Amino acid sequence: MPELPEVEAARRQLEPAMAGERFERVIVARPDLRAPFPPKFSARLAGRTALAVQRRAKYLLVPLSSDETLLMHLGMSGSFSVVRGGAADDPGRHDHVVFHMSSGAIVTFNDPRRFGAMDLLSADALAAHPVLSTLGPEPLSDAFDGAALARACRGRKVPLKVALIDQLVVAGLGNIYAVEALHVARLSPERRASTIATPSGAPRDSAHRLAAAITQVLTEAIARQTARSYASGRFRVYGREAERCRRAGCRGTIRRRTHGGRSTFFCPLCQK
Repeated sequence: MPELPEVEAARRQLEPAMAGERFERVIVARPDLRAPFPPKFSARLAGRTALAVQRRAKYLLVPLSSDETLLMHLGMSGSFSVVRGGAADDPGRHDHVVFHMSSGAIVTFNDPRRFGAMDLLSADALAAHPVLSTLGPEPLSDAFDGAALARACRGRKVPLKVALIDQLVVAGLGNIYAVEALHVARLSPERRASTIATPSGAPRDSAHRLAAAITQVLTEAIARQTARSYASGRFRVYGREAERCRRAGCRGTIRRRTHGGRSTFFCPLCQK
């Protein structure tokens, strides 16, 4: 499933094609994805201008000149393609939505498994969205640092890995990059989340290290433009069970555990 870096890569792909441009025509090839499209979806977009292309956690948001916001989620297999200066290819079997923009760009949403989603929301509906309204800080924003992470983990008895993939703690951080960040920070995924904070909620050194590691691994992943690549060779520990730890000078062997129903990979020697 796409994680934050893949969604951010999609946002950067869409921004030059959509931001500031008008929806000339919107073709919807089926009545639903994960859920039905909203009523008059194409008509409500046609003639409207995309004011920006934003991301919140794993959601893409396109505020419109109509005061609605186009909300999009990639689901498990969704992706976008952008064609400029010519006709798009004939729609494929899984090309479910095609946006014709005023710039001449043709943006196609492809989703073989149809777990993606698109909706049109008013400002009030967006503010009350059951997921967006409860999210924690964006890990690449100024609001996220060791202090924010410590406050969110204060008193929590769950394993640190479980806390990190709780969207109330860090918005958009998924399983892969939580595992990678813990390795960079030299922290065991099995230690209690509360150990990175003092009893009053102040950050310990481990909270600062972990916040910096989260920012680092996400920034590196975005730079690699990993929107369609999940190859384990790109990762420090994820998917590397029984392999030698890649940290210089460490002789540990990567182990695999399950936390919160998700696979966790870590080095028991250098992650404490």
